[in-house]
Amino acid sequence: MTDRSGLADFLRRRRESLRPEDVGVAGSDRRRTPGLRREEVAMMAGVSVDYYSRLEQSRGATPSASVVNAVARALQCDRDQRDHLLHLAGHPVPPRSSDGYVRPGLIALASRLDDMPAVIVTDLGEVIWTNSMGHALFSGLSDRPGREKNLIWKWFQDPHSRMMPEEDWDRISEAHVSDLRATYARRSGDRQVREFVADLIEVSADFARLWERHDVAVRHSDRKTIIHEQVGRLEFRCEVLLTPDDDISLLVFFPLDGTETASRLELLGVVGTQRLTAGETQG
Repeated sequence: MTDRSGLADFLRRRRESLRPEDVGVAGSDRRRTPGLRREEVAMMAGVSVDYYSRLEQSRGATPSASVVNAVARALQCDRDQRDHLLHLAGHPVPPRSSDGYVRPGLIALASRLDDMPAVIVTDLGEVIWTNSMGHALFSGLSDRPGREKNLIWKWFQDPHSRMMPEEDWDRISEAHVSDLRATYARRSGDRQVREFVADLIEVSADFARLWERHDVAVRHSDRKTIIHEQVGRLEFRCEVLLTPDDDISLLVFFPLDGTETASRLELLGVVGTQRLTAGETQG
């Protein structure tokens, strides 16, 4: 059962308790009221300002669990606060071993990497947060529904959407499966992991073949080439930072020296900002 008034009150009070600098938002302008603005929370959560405003006003549809999680991350909620929000919205609280919780400090760190793409993913490959540059690089992947925002699922289920050069496909496929094998072993008996692997085997013969090899590895660093539809070839050194439980990873994409990647990222940042602004205007 949804507690609309309780949800609205918690969201409003939590938003008012945060300073712009807590979430990496420039706060030099004078504010008539304390805390973050509604539009700032909405942007970080990937929802429209009108939608978020309705939540704070006890109006509109009940938010989905994924929206509640996104808003909780935007508001720097700790795990207990996130669980409280889920209860208020009428959703069950997931087991803590597989709930995709991201510590506020990790998001605060990634938010300050504004000149290079940063992406936070679960150990099953689901993109749960990106900074603005990561959002532009991966075309808003974190905003998509269900498995459409899962890197591993998209890679094997929809090969035509791959952004990497074809000569890299075999290496990347092997790396995805080896990573997932490590997760499968660590979370043995976890129904979510078993179902995910079973579904991948069903939709992708390539995945099924690689899974049978039983290769296990966890990537900590990698070189990636991405062919972006708007700015062309981008070459990165990708560093993977794991949380203590190894269930969440921060991927940071450093432009390779001697390439045009840094300048093309600057262009991509401008294009991404223009698209985001246009979307907010239309919404």
